[in-house]
Amino acid sequence: MLQPIEPLRDATTPSYRHHRDLAGPWHAEAACRRDEAGMFFAPSKEPTAARLSREEAAKQVCARCPVMLECREHALLQPEPYGVWGGLTAAERRVVLARRRRRDAELQRTAQVAAVG
Repeated sequence: MLQPIEPLRDATTPSYRHHRDLAGPWHAEAACRRDEAGMFFAPSKEPTAARLSREEAAKQVCARCPVMLECREHALLQPEPYGVWGGLTAAERRVVLARRRRRDAELQRTAQVAAVG
């Protein structure tokens, strides 16, 4: 008989990572696998109000997903140009990526100044 596994917490919890590694690829546990894929990707010529409503529904699925952070990082590293991934729309991911680029550039400048002085 299988022993119960302790409840999974968040992605920073070591036991979570251990269970994730044993369970296989992160996307196998994604909440969106049980929902309609169309909720996460825009149909062509979608009206703004419909898009906002659809994206909000997709984000609600993401909010309860045990692998939301892994999904978000996947979408940022690829980068995925369409759809809701890890609770972020494509536009929101572009903002995150721009902020990361600015932060990395600032860290690089700080390191260069420290190396010189």
